[in-house]
Formats: sequence, structure tokens, C-alpha cells
Amino acid sequence: MSMRTAATLSAAAVAEIQRENAAIARGLKQQDPELLDRLIETYQHRLMRYLMFLTGNREVSEDLFQEVWMRVLRRGSQYNGKARFDTWIFTIARNLVIDLSRKRTMASLDEMREANEDDRPFEIEGNGPSPLELFLQSENSAEIAEVLMKLEPNYREVVSLRFHEELSLDEIATLTCTPLSTVKSRLYRALAALKPQLINLRTRRNGGLEA
Repeated sequence: MSMRTAATLSAAAVAEIQRENAAIARGLKQQDPELLDRLIETYQHRLMRYLMFLTGNREVSEDLFQEVWMRVLRRGSQYNGKARFDTWIFTIARNLVIDLSRKRTMASLDEMREANEDDRPFEIEGNGPSPLELFLQSENSAEIAEVLMKLEPNYREVVSLRFHEELSLDEIATLTCTPLSTVKSRLYRALAALKPQLINLRTRRNGGLEA
């Protein structure tokens, strides 16, 4: 599937998404239990995957997964349908991870950064795929997932949102409350770190021979 951005969606597709969001907003305001069941069924895999990439821990992710849906149930009236529902629940999930990191010894998403990371602009042309992004699009997804877990949480997050959730760079910046220049920088550095790790992984699996 190609990366989904507002620019590539047809007017009909955008209108359909808006109708779906409005219907979800009405259902949540009415606390429709059948709607919640459908939402959990539709988004459970993506939400759990996102939490796993943020925390790196299945047990913690499962606990947070339950809490996300409890908050959706309690605060559903706050969803107005103007934003995509998936980005809304990802925001809830991210905030829960940040809250948890402040209570535990887990590194905060906002604090976890490599020594050479800063907020100076690092320009990647537009929202289109870079050469490194194109490289990863052709790679084995299971191998990417394996090496991705070795990255810092904020790097894992931006790669997950870009490739798995197919959010644009602008959408990622909005969801994470991060400057666009920082999102671009994190994505570039994450992809640059992933490529040699993929090569090393294949080398080990091939008995020391390069793939």
C-alpha cells in the first residue's frame, strides 16, 4: 500500500472519511456499546502495535491497551469527528505512555534522545519518500520490526507512524506535538540507523556472509 496523505486521497475518499468520523463522534456521544465493540475490532491490531513500539513491553502494552479503550468510553464525547479517529486514539495512547514513564524508570518519549539529536531543521524534500524510505519499503517487514525495537522510543514511534500507520509528516508532527523539522530529523536518523542494522541482521543469519 502506498503512503496515504491528504494530497493523494480523492475528494470522494476524504468525504467518506469525514462521514465515518462524524458517525463515530455521534455514537461515542451516545455511548453506543455496539460502536465501541466495532471500534475495538477495527483498531485493536494497530493500537497494540503502536503501543508495543512505544514501550517495547507486551505486558505494559496490554495494560495500556485496556486503559485506552476505558478512556474512549469515558471521554468519547470529547471526540468531535474533525480529526481522524485513529490519530485521536493514538494521541490517547501516547499520553498514557508518557504518564507511565513519569511514574516508572522508563525513559520518557520526550526525554529519550541520542546525544546528537537536536531541533535544528533537517530537510527532507516534501512529504514524499526519501531514498532510505524507498529502501525500507522493499524490505521484509518482520526484519524491520526486529531491528526497529533496538532504536530509541522516539525514533521507533516516528518510523511506526510513517510506515505502519501511513501518516504524513505533518500528521506525525501534530500527533506528537513536535516541530515538523524535528519529525523529519528523527525519521532520517532512524532510517539511517535501521539500514546498517538490517544488513548486520542478515549477515548473522547467513553465517557471516553478506545477504
